[in-house]
Amino acid sequence: MSQDNPVPEQAPPAPEAPPEAAAETPAAAVPETLPAARPPRRRGRTTLLVLAAAVLGVAAGAGTGYAIQYDRPETPLPPLTQRALVQPKGAAPKAKPLTAAEDTLVTYDGDLRKLLLKRPKGAKDWRVPPGIDGWLAPAEFADTYESAKDGFSDILGDGFRRAATTTWETRDSSVEIRLVQYRDLAFTATESNATGQIAFTGGKDEAGNDGREIPGSVDGKAFVYSKPIRKAGYLPLYKSAAVARKANIEMLIWVTSAHPIPGSTIMSLAERQLERL
Repeated sequence: MSQDNPVPEQAPPAPEAPPEAAAETPAAAVPETLPAARPPRRRGRTTLLVLAAAVLGVAAGAGTGYAIQYDRPETPLPPLTQRALVQPKGAAPKAKPLTAAEDTLVTYDGDLRKLLLKRPKGAKDWRVPPGIDGWLAPAEFADTYESAKDGFSDILGDGFRRAATTTWETRDSSVEIRLVQYRDLAFTATESNATGQIAFTGGKDEAGNDGREIPGSVDGKAFVYSKPIRKAGYLPLYKSAAVARKANIEMLIWVTSAHPIPGSTIMSLAERQLERL
């Protein structure tokens, strides 16, 4: 073959498309825009309707039940098992009045000063007696305490009602008796109150002994101080005291003297004063 007419070269074949590419191509065209989303469903209306129906059903049922019970006849109660009481005929008998010994109100609600021991013959009242006309005001009664302020609060809290007092003095001794009445009987009956009143009179702490029980009393005590009270410039002062209670009245007695006091003196005063209560 001549070199003047060369044979044209053939172009190389186009490469075949890979199989994966053919699979990725969708059969149908994908739309450019999506449909609009649905609006969210409103909840709560159904629940309210169910609740309203339930309430109306309960109300209707209650009303129906009440109407049924209202229309039914009353059920009579069973008869009482006890026999009928016999009513007395005629006028009631006249009540017999109580004597002063039987009626404690006559004794304790009357003039408290009349229950105090009478002043013995030859004895004189104190130069400056406590109280006014035999009555002791709460402030004067509280003034006997170590602290008048605390004593005033205590006696009012304890139900203090009133207090009567009498005093006298002889040639060598001085006596004071108080009857203190409280509003509540339970207060005077407490053991703690009795112990406190024993301490108030001087008690065993100052007396130096346990004292002696007063016959006829529940927790009455009489004390004779073992040692006299000594102060510079004054004669020795001997002291004795007694405390007891009856009903809602407390009895307090003090005896002081420049000479030793026999136990029979304070005991006799306490027993005679209790007999008048």
